[in-house]
Amino acid sequence: MSALAAPGAVVHAAPAEGGQLAGFGEDPWWLIGGKVVVVFAFLVVTVLLTMWIERRVIGRMQLRVGPNRAGPFGLLQGLADGVKLALKEDIVPRHVDKVVFILAPIMSAVPAFISFAIIPFGPEVSIFGHTTALQLTDLPVAVLLVLAMSSMGIYGVVLAGWSSMSPYSLLGGLRSSAQMISYEIAMGLSFVAVFMFAGSMSTSEIVAAQHKTWFVILLAPSFVVYVITMMGESNRIPFDLPEGEGELVGGFHTEYSSLKFAMFFLAEYINLTTLSALATTLFLGGWRAPFPISTVWAGANSGWWPVLWFLAKVFLFIFFFIWLRGTLPRVRYDQLMKLGWKVLMPFSLGWILLVSTIRALKNDGHDMRTIVIGTAVAAAVVLVATVVWELMRGGEDGKEIVPGAAAERGGGPAAAAGGFPVPPLDAPHYHGRAREPGGASTIETPPEEVTSGTH
Repeated sequence: MSALAAPGAVVHAAPAEGGQLAGFGEDPWWLIGGKVVVVFAFLVVTVLLTMWIERRVIGRMQLRVGPNRAGPFGLLQGLADGVKLALKEDIVPRHVDKVVFILAPIMSAVPAFISFAIIPFGPEVSIFGHTTALQLTDLPVAVLLVLAMSSMGIYGVVLAGWSSMSPYSLLGGLRSSAQMISYEIAMGLSFVAVFMFAGSMSTSEIVAAQHKTWFVILLAPSFVVYVITMMGESNRIPFDLPEGEGELVGGFHTEYSSLKFAMFFLAEYINLTTLSALATTLFLGGWRAPFPISTVWAGANSGWWPVLWFLAKVFLFIFFFIWLRGTLPRVRYDQLMKLGWKVLMPFSLGWILLVSTIRALKNDGHDMRTIVIGTAVAAAVVLVATVVWELMRGGEDGKEIVPGAAAERGGGPAAAAGGFPVPPLDAPHYHGRAREPGGASTIETPPEEVTSGTH
């Protein structure tokens, strides 16, 4: 159902508890402007609070204090850092593309704010005599807006790396684009099962469809895939390859400073909040109260109380992000790509086919017990077949290529280390090896070993 219905057409309202798409956009201008200000302020305050929570939690994990000087318990540390970054000298390298260099952080921050516009904070409430939903707006394809904005945000990262005219920044931007393509597809596939069960892409109607059972129970595999992909989308440990300081100095933002540097981190923490809110909306019932509360308290899902349940779920996800950062190490880039393309995407496609089959059989009147047993057996067979296949292959992806084997197979003179191609070096000697004209390498014995008789 769309708010852009033709004149004279009959518009069927959605359930009142889930929010009506036709009602969005009909609020007075001052109420819409107030919602925009509230959403903006909420995101900024959440970023400051998340930074403080992250430092305190990781400090606790690593047996250190964390911020405790700026304000009580260090609560104003994030604000102090923001003021410091805004007032620092803005250094722009000489050879950068200045127009793109300046626009890149803006292109990362603006889509992050827009994505939160379709997140429902609660049901309809009365504000100064006007009944309105606690949501800025909604669309028939609201979830696709989040995917579109996250894709637009990547352009800022890629252009930041390209415009910096630095090899490290460029590599970080290319890594980010490849990572986005890999995990954006898997994330979109994890939403398909939710759309099939809810019958809509509208966030308010998806929340309404979970009034009995949350989708995290019905669609647990989709939830697991989304949790993994949202870590890849957020560019945080263990998937922060675009910012890998060990090999890229700082990644795509190496050449940035001052306020432009702060805008990249503002976008990152807002995306963290948006991904957590989207997980809450699609899988955890949105603003609905948890199971024990909703059964014993009839008014738990009405009025302003749902805002409390929504915020509790969102900050629970944010704590999950922080916990992973303080626990897991960074993965290698080939492991990141393999997980996205060879594991998450095939699994998501198979899960969608399975859910579609179950829904079709249920609509035809088949017994659900038989469907569940057959599904479990089919899943077990596929799992066993996958394990057997990997054992028979013997982990060929992880086999180390012997130097010189590529040349024997006609692959050229480039040596390889650990399965990764290594370009030939121009120096005549390196690491005790001498380059021959044909590109092969021979072991050169150090002189001290010959004279000492140890060779």
